[in-house]
Amino acid sequence: MITFPLKAYLIAAILLAEIGVSNAQKKDYTQYVDPYIGSAEHGHVFVGANVPSGAVQLGPSQIAQTWDKYNGWDWCSGYNYKSEEILGFTHTHLSGTGIGDLNDILILPATGHHHLSPAPFGKMDQGYGSTISKANETVRPGYYKVLLEDYGILAEMTSSERVGYHRYTFQNKNTPHLLIDLGFQMNWDKATDTYLKLADDHTLVGYRFSKGWADDQKIYFAIKSSTSLRNIQFYNGNEKLNGYLVVKGAHIKALIDIHADTPVELKVGLSPVSFENALDNIQQEIPNWNFEQAKTTATRKWNDVLGKIDYDADQRSKTIFYTALYHSYFAPTIFNDANGDYMGTDKQIHRQENFENYTLFSLWDTYRGLHPLMTVLEDKKNKDYIKTMLKIYQQQGKLPVWHLWGNETNTMVGLPAIPVIADALLKGFIDKADHELAFEAVKTTAMGYDNGLRFVRELSYIPIDSMDHESVAWALEYAIADFGAYKMAKYLNKEEDAQYFEQRYKLYEKYFDKEVGHFVGRHANGNFRRPFDPLMAKHRENDYCEGNAWQYTWLVPHDVQGLINLLGGEQKFIAKLDEFIQLPEILDDASPDISGMIGQYAQGNEPNHHVPYLYTYVGQQWKSAELAHKAMTKYYTDAPNGLCGNDDAGQMSAWYVFSSMGIYPANPMDGKYIFGTPLMKSAKIALSNGKSFEITVKNQEKNNIYIQRITWNGKPYQKSYITHTHIMGGGKLEFEMGAKPNKKFGQAKDTRP
Repeated sequence: MITFPLKAYLIAAILLAEIGVSNAQKKDYTQYVDPYIGSAEHGHVFVGANVPSGAVQLGPSQIAQTWDKYNGWDWCSGYNYKSEEILGFTHTHLSGTGIGDLNDILILPATGHHHLSPAPFGKMDQGYGSTISKANETVRPGYYKVLLEDYGILAEMTSSERVGYHRYTFQNKNTPHLLIDLGFQMNWDKATDTYLKLADDHTLVGYRFSKGWADDQKIYFAIKSSTSLRNIQFYNGNEKLNGYLVVKGAHIKALIDIHADTPVELKVGLSPVSFENALDNIQQEIPNWNFEQAKTTATRKWNDVLGKIDYDADQRSKTIFYTALYHSYFAPTIFNDANGDYMGTDKQIHRQENFENYTLFSLWDTYRGLHPLMTVLEDKKNKDYIKTMLKIYQQQGKLPVWHLWGNETNTMVGLPAIPVIADALLKGFIDKADHELAFEAVKTTAMGYDNGLRFVRELSYIPIDSMDHESVAWALEYAIADFGAYKMAKYLNKEEDAQYFEQRYKLYEKYFDKEVGHFVGRHANGNFRRPFDPLMAKHRENDYCEGNAWQYTWLVPHDVQGLINLLGGEQKFIAKLDEFIQLPEILDDASPDISGMIGQYAQGNEPNHHVPYLYTYVGQQWKSAELAHKAMTKYYTDAPNGLCGNDDAGQMSAWYVFSSMGIYPANPMDGKYIFGTPLMKSAKIALSNGKSFEITVKNQEKNNIYIQRITWNGKPYQKSYITHTHIMGGGKLEFEMGAKPNKKFGQAKDTRP
């Protein structure tokens, strides 16, 4: 027998452990992501280079084709799959929204003639920009590459949280130059004040202030170049500015001649505070000139978040799933500097804060699924979302509605921050020291006066005489928020507040018109609106927001039993829900937001996202499985148009992440995840507390969409939902599936959510 000293054993053990870790880290989840999914038609997703939650989203901006049916609407992100041109590369974008903004700090490498204005559609030789082809374009998480065919330039980019990194390889070396256009705008955006300064022969700094969806947007930047910047010519609009090193105006541009014998690299740091901080962000995040290293780091950051769920399925299903998870990490975005500084909603600079400040809160969308997903996957990030919202409350006097780059846009209906705050409190994401502040923020926000709240305060309905459209949508969303306030008050032993908000969250009942069986707007004299058409969905001309009466009939996720009672009991509830999904898929002159139709159920818009799971509340879980399966397989694909609506800052994707694992938080404030139907063989979630929650699927096949039975940690499990406490405690949930429904599963009342 050959013996080895103990030290040798220890070294061998350490090496084997390191090999194991290395192999685990080598699993590349980014290979399953297809960033083109959702980039065609109305998906409006960002296509380019970013990292999870990154402030920098560096990618192409194209021509918003005004001949399109929706007048450029499908270029809200700056990019649409069908376009075959690029005007330049900008450093901020929106993903999946229905309003366009950002596309800030345009940089374009070019050769040949110096153009100052963007090319018009179909006339690329008459301005700056280049044609491209999909054959010469590559995009994957953290990396974007394209050949600018008119210039003969290969453009590559990657990023960190606050820095965009460009690399340009000039195949054509005829008059190589860079264009910087601070006045470039898309969609709703317009520059109001721009500034550019040559700090040294390798550095430019400046700012771009603009007005758009964000009414007072300020972005500071610094550009570091790997090559000297020579023969710089500044312009304000098309007016040449001679002899300046510092320029200021409404529409500042620069043309810069460069050496192009070797690849030209640029690092562009962004800051909401100052260009000094933008320079520091570059130094903190990408200090070296090593593009490949920066790209590798970006890939690792994406693998860190994508690897939180090890999803085992066929290749196509993996692609759809991981792309959805990827899109779930685009927003909210970081809105501070590496040193902790940020610009508040009060337009004051807040220095060296000890939390990560965020912006781009599309809350009317994301309170339903994306924020609950983050409570499972992201502990610190979720806590920082809440800290940010409470700071916003202190700065603007109310919780955010739709927060964008230090601005409150007040977009969409209701008070959608309240469900997020309430859910966070109930799940333990708010420090005890902040409990009173959190409730103060919720109560103060709920006790406002705008948009019909003055009537809600008095426990009354909102008359259509005072709000000629969308009154029912506002009221139903207020009721959901009021349920959150009620739950918080109960948790904090504030009985008087709890009693008051319990009355408020039931105000939805006042809109129920028994004669027609729907929620309908009411006049001040108590009469319901007449004439009434439950299918009428004309945008901003009915009592609903991006929907019709049928679609809003179900918007009571916080009190499903109350809705069942209103509709006349379980059998009538089931019959009406059956009718809803069997109606003709017809919408008269409706907003394109209402999409992904199954009958009148609109998966493409958020107010219906919980609808498939309502069947489970009345003991017909198998119908939840059918409807969820149909929505997932019909409207989520691996094609560029593989989303049925705007991705809405990740909510459309987060719905799929949950639903494809067979669970969904139909009520985002009760800590219950309703069972639907899983699409995978298994999904193992690495929880933020270090534990693991695993879902396995027995008899997983294409037609086996019905749950036959469930075990939890090897023991029979009868309920048709699982709780947040179960999940975060770790364990193994096993679905046994079959091709025929087991109608007894979830039928007993004590098994229902």
